[in-house]
Amino acid sequence: MTQPGSESTTTSTRHGFGVDVGGSGIKGGIVDLVTGELVGDRYKIETPQPAPPEAVADVVASIAQRFEWTGPVGVTLPAVVTGGIARSAANIDKSWIDTDARALFARALGHENVVVLNDADAAGVAEDRYGAGKDRSGVVVLLTFGTGIGSAILHDGVLLPNTELGHMEVGGKEAEHRAASSVKETKELSYKEWAKEVSRVLETFEALLWPDLFIAGGGISRKSEKWIPLLTNRTPVVAATLQNAAGIVGAALFADTAAASEQAR
Repeated sequence: MTQPGSESTTTSTRHGFGVDVGGSGIKGGIVDLVTGELVGDRYKIETPQPAPPEAVADVVASIAQRFEWTGPVGVTLPAVVTGGIARSAANIDKSWIDTDARALFARALGHENVVVLNDADAAGVAEDRYGAGKDRSGVVVLLTFGTGIGSAILHDGVLLPNTELGHMEVGGKEAEHRAASSVKETKELSYKEWAKEVSRVLETFEALLWPDLFIAGGGISRKSEKWIPLLTNRTPVVAATLQNAAGIVGAALFADTAAASEQAR
């Protein structure tokens, strides 16, 4: 997968297009690749239930058609993605496993300018380029706290794709079974109680990676003032700033960079 580079932001009128596939909604929009902001509103359609590949591909195509977008398209999946192929399936139909997602979306969109990547990776790249990680050097780790814990690791802006830190064992449990925001809700934990679990998870990640910054994403990051100050781990933790647009922005950036690299060849 081509890494996003500075060549994608050489003109103030450069736009890209991204679609973020989630378990409950599929959302897309046009992105200003200089600022990382959406151009106009995003458009969201409920994820088909169940969510097999062909049904999701049809929704992705309809979102692109709504914007009359015919250029490169980046698509995120809640899955490990290598070489355009989905290797896992989180919150989507298990029939996605081993599906050639890039070829599937290319057929649905009617062209080959398609990049498919993990959703947390897309969000991590977007936050690193435009958001909470902008101008930060060293190792930056984005963690999305939701139903599970998604992760993205970047070093000086270069992504290590498909990390699955949420599945690391921490004290006999997977990290996401200990500290996902869904655990807080299910167990009715106070922010203080939940922050203790999050701190334990972050301390384990710190011992492995020695990051310079954690970026906390997911819906609960909107209430960061209630729990980030309660964390006791060593590494600074800041709230993500792009919120629900991060996946769209990161997907658009990857697609634009891949298209530029193909043109250069």
